[in-house]
Amino acid sequence: MDLGSVGSKLDVSDREACRPELLMDADNEEGTTRIATLLAALLKAGDVVLLDGVLASGKTFLVRKVVESLGTKDEISSPTYAIANIYQCKPCDVLHVDAYRLKNDHDFHNLGLELEVEGSICLIEWGSRVQNAFDDFLKISIELKKKKAGGRSFAIVAHGPRALELLCDFKERYQT
Repeated sequence: MDLGSVGSKLDVSDREACRPELLMDADNEEGTTRIATLLAALLKAGDVVLLDGVLASGKTFLVRKVVESLGTKDEISSPTYAIANIYQCKPCDVLHVDAYRLKNDHDFHNLGLELEVEGSICLIEWGSRVQNAFDDFLKISIELKKKKAGGRSFAIVAHGPRALELLCDFKERYQT
Protein backbone atom coordinates (compact mmCIF):
# COMPACT_ATOMS: atom_id res chain seq x y z
CA MET A 1 0.00 0.00 0.00
CA ASP A 2 1.27 3.39 -0.90
CA LEU A 3 0.43 6.20 1.50
CA GLY A 4 0.84 8.71 -1.28
CA SER A 5 -2.12 7.31 -3.18
CA VAL A 6 -5.64 6.28 -2.32
CA GLY A 7 -5.85 2.51 -2.01
CA SER A 8 -8.86 0.29 -2.50
CA LYS A 9 -11.29 0.18 0.40
CA LEU A 10 -10.94 -2.83 2.68
CA ASP A 11 -14.05 -4.67 3.77
CA VAL A 12 -13.28 -5.14 7.44
CA SER A 13 -16.84 -5.00 8.73
CA ASP A 14 -16.53 -8.71 9.48
CA ARG A 15 -13.83 -8.99 12.20
CA GLU A 16 -13.36 -12.67 11.40
CA ALA A 17 -12.13 -11.71 7.92
CA CYS A 18 -9.55 -9.25 9.23
CA ARG A 19 -6.08 -10.70 8.74
CA PRO A 20 -3.64 -10.22 11.64
CA GLU A 21 -1.03 -8.52 9.44
CA LEU A 22 -0.65 -5.50 7.21
CA LEU A 23 2.17 -4.48 4.88
CA MET A 24 2.39 -0.86 3.79
CA ASP A 25 4.80 1.75 2.50
CA ALA A 26 5.36 5.39 3.35
CA ASP A 27 7.22 7.36 0.72
CA ASN A 28 8.28 10.14 3.10
CA GLU A 29 7.94 11.56 6.62
CA GLU A 30 4.43 12.76 5.82
CA GLY A 31 3.38 9.17 5.14
CA THR A 32 4.94 7.97 8.39
CA THR A 33 3.21 10.81 10.24
CA ARG A 34 -0.11 9.69 8.78
CA ILE A 35 0.47 6.14 10.05
CA ALA A 36 1.36 7.49 13.52
CA THR A 37 -1.65 9.81 13.66
CA LEU A 38 -4.11 7.09 12.65
CA LEU A 39 -2.60 4.68 15.14
CA ALA A 40 -2.60 7.24 17.98
CA ALA A 41 -6.33 7.82 17.58
CA LEU A 42 -6.97 4.14 18.33
CA LEU A 43 -4.61 3.55 21.25
CA LYS A 44 -5.75 3.42 24.86
CA ALA A 45 -4.32 2.59 28.26
CA GLY A 46 -2.93 -0.93 28.38
CA ASP A 47 -2.10 -1.11 24.67
CA VAL A 48 1.42 -2.27 23.83
CA VAL A 49 3.16 -1.50 20.53
CA LEU A 50 6.55 -3.08 19.86
CA LEU A 51 8.74 -1.39 17.25
CA ASP A 52 11.63 -2.99 15.40
CA GLY A 53 14.02 -1.80 12.71
CA VAL A 54 17.67 -1.06 12.13
CA LEU A 55 19.29 2.06 13.54
CA ALA A 56 17.78 5.20 11.97
CA SER A 57 14.83 3.29 10.49
CA GLY A 58 12.35 5.71 12.06
CA LYS A 59 11.28 4.06 15.30
CA THR A 60 11.74 7.18 17.43
CA PHE A 61 10.20 9.38 14.71
CA LEU A 62 7.08 7.18 14.70
CA VAL A 63 6.88 7.31 18.51
CA ARG A 64 7.32 11.09 18.48
CA LYS A 65 4.46 11.50 16.00
CA VAL A 66 2.17 9.15 17.98
CA VAL A 67 2.86 11.04 21.21
CA GLU A 68 2.44 14.45 19.55
CA SER A 69 -0.90 13.27 18.14
CA LEU A 70 -1.97 12.41 21.67
CA GLY A 71 -1.48 16.04 22.69
CA THR A 72 1.60 16.02 24.89
CA LYS A 73 3.43 19.19 25.80
CA ASP A 74 6.44 17.15 26.92
CA GLU A 75 9.72 17.07 25.01
CA ILE A 76 9.95 13.74 23.21
CA SER A 77 13.33 12.04 22.93
CA SER A 78 14.74 8.58 22.60
CA PRO A 79 15.18 6.95 26.02
CA THR A 80 18.36 5.17 24.92
CA TYR A 81 20.25 5.91 28.14
CA ALA A 82 17.31 6.37 30.52
CA ILE A 83 15.66 3.22 29.07
CA ALA A 84 12.16 4.63 29.74
CA ASN A 85 10.43 7.99 29.40
CA ILE A 86 6.87 8.82 30.41
CA TYR A 87 4.94 11.50 28.53
CA GLN A 88 1.77 13.08 29.83
CA CYS A 89 -0.93 13.04 27.18
CA LYS A 90 -4.64 13.85 27.09
CA PRO A 91 -6.12 10.35 27.13
CA CYS A 92 -3.45 8.75 29.36
CA ASP A 93 0.30 8.67 29.86
CA VAL A 94 2.58 7.14 27.23
CA LEU A 95 5.44 4.91 28.36
CA HIS A 96 8.28 5.01 25.81
CA VAL A 97 10.89 2.31 26.32
CA ASP A 98 14.11 1.71 24.42
CA ALA A 99 14.89 -1.99 24.90
CA TYR A 100 18.17 -1.89 22.97
CA ARG A 101 20.25 -2.43 26.12
CA LEU A 102 17.89 -5.09 27.52
CA LYS A 103 18.71 -8.71 26.82
CA ASN A 104 15.26 -10.22 27.27
CA ASP A 105 11.87 -10.06 28.98
CA HIS A 106 13.46 -10.77 32.38
CA ASP A 107 15.49 -7.56 32.09
CA PHE A 108 12.27 -5.74 31.21
CA HIS A 109 10.46 -7.16 34.25
CA ASN A 110 13.39 -6.11 36.45
CA LEU A 111 12.65 -2.48 35.51
CA GLY A 112 9.44 -2.72 37.55
CA LEU A 113 7.28 -0.99 34.94
CA GLU A 114 4.30 -3.38 35.06
CA LEU A 115 1.93 -0.82 36.61
CA GLU A 116 3.02 1.80 34.10
CA VAL A 117 2.36 -0.62 31.24
CA GLU A 118 -1.15 -1.37 32.51
CA GLY A 119 -2.10 2.30 32.95
CA SER A 120 -0.36 3.76 29.90
CA ILE A 121 0.00 3.37 26.18
CA CYS A 122 3.30 1.50 25.93
CA LEU A 123 5.60 2.04 22.92
CA ILE A 124 8.78 -0.06 22.96
CA GLU A 125 11.65 0.40 20.52
CA TRP A 126 13.68 -2.75 19.85
CA GLY A 127 10.55 -4.56 21.01
CA SER A 128 11.54 -8.05 19.84
CA ARG A 129 14.02 -8.18 22.70
CA VAL A 130 11.19 -8.10 25.25
CA GLN A 131 8.15 -9.39 23.37
CA ASN A 132 7.88 -12.48 25.58
CA ALA A 133 6.89 -10.14 28.42
CA PHE A 134 3.54 -9.50 26.70
CA ASP A 135 0.57 -11.63 25.68
CA ASP A 136 -1.22 -9.04 23.56
CA PHE A 137 0.68 -6.52 21.43
CA LEU A 138 0.94 -4.88 18.05
CA LYS A 139 4.33 -5.34 16.41
CA ILE A 140 5.54 -2.84 13.84
CA SER A 141 8.69 -3.67 11.87
CA ILE A 142 10.15 -0.76 9.91
CA GLU A 143 12.53 -1.11 6.97
CA LEU A 144 14.22 1.55 4.91
CA LYS A 145 13.19 1.54 1.26
CA LYS A 146 16.37 1.18 -0.77
CA LYS A 147 15.10 2.86 -3.91
CA LYS A 148 13.25 5.73 -2.23
CA ALA A 149 15.16 8.19 -0.03
CA GLY A 150 13.10 8.83 3.09
CA GLY A 151 10.77 5.94 2.31
CA ARG A 152 9.86 3.24 4.79
CA SER A 153 8.12 -0.13 4.62
CA PHE A 154 5.96 -1.15 7.57
CA ALA A 155 4.96 -4.69 8.54
CA ILE A 156 2.29 -4.53 11.24
CA VAL A 157 1.33 -7.79 12.96
CA ALA A 158 -1.28 -8.32 15.66
CA HIS A 159 -0.55 -10.72 18.51
CA GLY A 160 -3.65 -11.18 20.66
CA PRO A 161 -7.30 -10.09 20.59
CA ARG A 162 -6.85 -6.41 21.50
CA ALA A 163 -4.00 -6.06 18.99
CA LEU A 164 -6.19 -7.63 16.29
CA GLU A 165 -8.96 -5.15 17.11
CA LEU A 166 -6.44 -2.31 16.82
CA LEU A 167 -5.12 -3.56 13.50
CA CYS A 168 -8.59 -4.06 12.01
CA ASP A 169 -9.64 -0.56 13.12
CA PHE A 170 -6.39 0.85 11.74
CA LYS A 171 -6.97 -0.81 8.35
CA GLU A 172 -10.49 0.60 8.23
CA ARG A 173 -9.35 4.16 9.04
CA TYR A 174 -6.35 3.97 6.73
CA GLN A 175 -8.52 3.06 3.76
CA THR A 176 -11.03 5.90 4.25
